[in-house]
Amino acid sequence: MKLKDLVIIAMFAALISAMGIIPPIPVPGLPVPIVLQNLGIMLAGCLLGRKKGTIAVLIFLLLAAVGAPVLSGGRGGFALFFGPTGGYLLSYIVVAYLIGLFTDKMKQLSVWKVFIINALVGVILCNLIGGAFMSQNLHMDLIKAYMSVLVFLPGDFIKALLAAILAVSLRKNPQVKRSLNI
Repeated sequence: MKLKDLVIIAMFAALISAMGIIPPIPVPGLPVPIVLQNLGIMLAGCLLGRKKGTIAVLIFLLLAAVGAPVLSGGRGGFALFFGPTGGYLLSYIVVAYLIGLFTDKMKQLSVWKVFIINALVGVILCNLIGGAFMSQNLHMDLIKAYMSVLVFLPGDFIKALLAAILAVSLRKNPQVKRSLNI
């Protein structure tokens, strides 16, 4: 891997971390807040591809695990991976990889194609994994857990669309294309 790739990966891990500065929006009755960082996860997959995007997300999660306050609201620590939000955090790895895999295979990206990928993987799959983990963690009925995470869907779909618009626009920029080797 080239030095330029390592720098881009580190910058993306920093971007996802910086999105944690935006305070989480608490959801009444749920221990899982609404955060902006899943937008960064989708962007990592869309822009960096499956390999570099996944590595950027892994670095971000490793920083969180060792206690760096990179999660929304300045949180961090290994225990968060075993709490109600742990499933969401762990799903970020799968989400970045799959979004990167599907966008890497596309010959020509369109906003709607990338939005569909982001919606299915970045929103639906992330909430399925996160909801199942939350159900186990809180000893909650799985259907009840899935019903409770429906509150996240409208905002997550907006983030999926925003990530698609940004990714397609940025990939058309010659300087970005050269930097990302796409």
